Amino acid sequence: MNETMLLISFEELCQSAHIKQEFIVEIVDYGIAKPVSGEKTNEWVFDTGSVKWLKKAINLHLELEMDWFAVAMIIELLKQKEALKTENQYLRQRLER
Repeated sequence: MNETMLLISFEELCQSAHIKQEFIVEIVDYGIAKPVSGEKTNEWVFDTGSVKWLKKAINLHLELEMDWFAVAMIIELLKQKEALKTENQYLRQRLER
């Protein structure tokens, strides 16, 4: 399976998603999202798929007043759930053949 990865710069991410730079830096520090390239903050480039997780992390942090460590744990569990769901769908499709 060949997937195309769409990329977004740190600055574009902040502007398009209306996310403060400080939040993105903290989210990266806690491993919730990882830049695909770039050494310095202003050089970071993200996969556009990570935008969804960034927004969820910020919502958990602000709306539920959770600390970043708890947010990181929840996001990791949500990512695992999504991966298992995708794998389950794939296996069901194979069984139906």
